[in-house]
Amino acid sequence: MSDERQFDQQSFLRSLTHRPGVYRMLDAKHKVIYVGKARDLKKRVSSYFQRSHDSVKTAAMMELVANVEVTVTNTEAEALILEYNLIKQHRPRFNVILRDDKSYPYIYVSTQQKYPRLQFHRGARKGKGRYFGPYPSTSAVRQTLNELQKLFMVRQCRDSYFSNRTRPCLQYQIRRCTAPCVGLVSAEQYRKDIDAAIAFLDGRNQAVIDTFVKRMEEAAEAQHYEQAARFRDQIARLKEVEAKQLISRSAGKDLDILGFASNGAIHCVTVLFIRNGAVVGSRDHFPKLKGEGDRQKILNAFVAQYYLGRDAPAEIILESAIDDGPLLETELSERMGRKVAIRHKVRGDRARWLDMARTNAAQGLDLQVASNATIKRQFAALGEALGLEETPERLECFDVSHTSGEATVASCVVFNAAGPLKSDYRRFNLKPAAAGDDYAAMGEALRRRYTRVKKGEVPMPDVLFVDGGKGQLAEAMTILDALELDWLNVVAVAKGRARKAGAERLFLPGEKTPLQLPPDSPALLLIQQIRDEAHRFAISGHRAQRSKARKTSRLEQIPGLGPKKRRELLRQFGGLQGVLGAGIDDLAKVRGISRNLAETIYNDLHLDGNN
Repeated sequence: MSDERQFDQQSFLRSLTHRPGVYRMLDAKHKVIYVGKARDLKKRVSSYFQRSHDSVKTAAMMELVANVEVTVTNTEAEALILEYNLIKQHRPRFNVILRDDKSYPYIYVSTQQKYPRLQFHRGARKGKGRYFGPYPSTSAVRQTLNELQKLFMVRQCRDSYFSNRTRPCLQYQIRRCTAPCVGLVSAEQYRKDIDAAIAFLDGRNQAVIDTFVKRMEEAAEAQHYEQAARFRDQIARLKEVEAKQLISRSAGKDLDILGFASNGAIHCVTVLFIRNGAVVGSRDHFPKLKGEGDRQKILNAFVAQYYLGRDAPAEIILESAIDDGPLLETELSERMGRKVAIRHKVRGDRARWLDMARTNAAQGLDLQVASNATIKRQFAALGEALGLEETPERLECFDVSHTSGEATVASCVVFNAAGPLKSDYRRFNLKPAAAGDDYAAMGEALRRRYTRVKKGEVPMPDVLFVDGGKGQLAEAMTILDALELDWLNVVAVAKGRARKAGAERLFLPGEKTPLQLPPDSPALLLIQQIRDEAHRFAISGHRAQRSKARKTSRLEQIPGLGPKKRRELLRQFGGLQGVLGAGIDDLAKVRGISRNLAETIYNDLHLDGNN
């Protein structure tokens, strides 16, 4: 451990309390490198300051520790929640980090509407209505929605589409909807279909069948034979779906089964999803950590981070007990408002599912290892192709996206030997002066990025890629030369003829002719991957900016023109184009618009023309 400590170790340890709390290890730059919780702060933190350590990770960490901060809590449960929040906030390098930024998909039912709809949903669940899930993948949600549409014929169309229909759409013709948009089904009848769909999502299949049987008999007695036939077909379809599901004696319960596999360097945790007694899918996770190989510690950290950030099922099945199991059970049960059990000694179906989760984890680990080996070969091939003395370890690529100069966005993506390093991705919303000028836009983004790189705020890449040809390369070298970073390896990636993949030309500083690698070159495949990722990231940022800009009316920028007057203007002239075509006298005739305000509106809307 470094002797350049910013605090008196002995005095610090003597002053620590025996109460529960959270401790944070900081390096010389005051950056949090580890967060931990303790039932007894004094005992736990003191254990780190021994001469020898039981793990390589702890020894390596303590070499960097320059300070320790603590937060005392009332209970160990409070410490657990605080630890989770701090790890999520700081993402310390020596903690087990769950990199799972993508939220899980749900099925949303807008029960508050007269004619509710079923829809795919991802993100915060703030809207009124019912949410069902989480599902392991988008395809699982799409498949379920497709089944629900066949079974219950309830709408999945957007509200704007629904409210503007004057005749039934194709979904009605193919018997996927009862056309509530044009009144071909009563609100009462439609509500019964929605309730049946909700019961099906809740796993109450038999109750749905019983309801449909009753409705079929009632329709037949009333001599509504076509409707009775529809119920008959729905019952047959329900029984077919039920037969396909792997219903066991655990039916009606939701479980998550966690399998674990590790080769010492890479760890894979597979979450197997059991919903209503049926396996509905799985997802692999690869916790990031430094030097930790203890299975129990990894699982303990994973379960806490994973389930404190999302809904928990009724049961969580693990391979072995974890330290915080009872504490997590209590906390998750309180959060969910029902019992949540964390178990590891299981038999029967649960044991078989656990074996399945282990098998999936082993497979996921093998695939990750193979993927990492491929990336390492690509990095080595790139070093050889560019004539570098050493194999590069960090790559950055820049791209620019805009539409005729509108909403110009530059992207920076980062790859290392593990693949895309998405936590280091950055976007740059560029100034109007750079709009439409790709060279200026690239220059501005590089200047902003590499000013920070030179200050040491951002790691220096081994190779910098820019999307484009000689012009982009010249712009990049101008910026780097001004920052005294012209020694950096820079490559401009230009698309080949007909923009065909495999025909890329690589422009290098000081070289008159571009380098062209074989289409099957591992180095070229890596360059294509990082270039395409930069392009994707730039386009998604540009589209978001453009959409945001277009949602803002030009009228909102005019002083003195409030919401009511804007509404009246748009109503009188049929939209913004009508307002743009109106003269000052026309504008002044609108209720609430004075002559002075009409002149202001006209001048503001035609400012570009006057200039």
